[in-house]
Amino acid sequence: MKANLDCIPCFQRQLLKALRMNTRDEKLQEKLLRQVMRHLLDLDWSLTPPEMAHAVHGIIRKEIGIDDPYKKVKKDCNNLAMKMLPKIKCEVDTSPDPLLAAIRISIAGNIMDFGPTGGSFNVEKTVEEVLGKEFAINDYEKFKEKLSNAKSLLFFTDNAGEIAFDKLLIETILKLRKKAGLANLMVTVVIKGGPIINDATMEDAKYIGMDKIPLVEFRATDNGLPGTGPVRNSPEVRSWIKNHDVTISKGQGNYEGLSQFNGVFFMLIAKCNVIAFDLGVKEGDIVLKYTK
Repeated sequence: MKANLDCIPCFQRQLLKALRMNTRDEKLQEKLLRQVMRHLLDLDWSLTPPEMAHAVHGIIRKEIGIDDPYKKVKKDCNNLAMKMLPKIKCEVDTSPDPLLAAIRISIAGNIMDFGPTGGSFNVEKTVEEVLGKEFAINDYEKFKEKLSNAKSLLFFTDNAGEIAFDKLLIETILKLRKKAGLANLMVTVVIKGGPIINDATMEDAKYIGMDKIPLVEFRATDNGLPGTGPVRNSPEVRSWIKNHDVTISKGQGNYEGLSQFNGVFFMLIAKCNVIAFDLGVKEGDIVLKYTK
């Protein structure tokens, strides 16, 4: 998915948010805002939004000398999600359809996004709303069909905090398969190879206990820096998808980077008009879309 003109002011807003979380120096804020604006003018605007975001946030990390400007808010989101998990797990376990409930809760967690929302979200309220909300695009039956015959699952995570709800979804899938007497499912979880906005990294995965799930391995996609992993729209990532029976992509950033690939289940909340328009839905809609 190519960047939209609306993405440009969004990147500038993200920059200011990150700067204000880490410095009160308004002169520095202005200097870096001007620098990013010049950089955006020179960038190829046919890049994907994640590729452009990597460039913008790379400037922030370099100029303010902080490797992870969102480190504190990511930990806060992880703690909030883990605090909510006991009650949420009960919702799943007592649901007439635990798999669907776990999918809804995983999607609700996608609200914890400091990119398009800037951090203005209410997780508890969103979970409550999403549990009773109709899907704008609903390929759940296709998901169940593909999952029932699967031996491997590729799961692209999105944000810190949200990843705890993703863990619950994976655990629910494994539990239901065991109950049904199905074969073990090999799970590959994809995180970011380095900090970028509040996206989940290996540090977040370990913090919420994702690494404790049996039969789970990890891979990483890049954060714009060399050595952090392949770009999401690369041939290597395409081969990951091809070599797994089921692929789940969480969130807007992964949709932007993976939407050209077939055989992917996209699970997200449409949090901006650019993504909503591309999907043919409204802002705030929830989506479970399979690309054929």
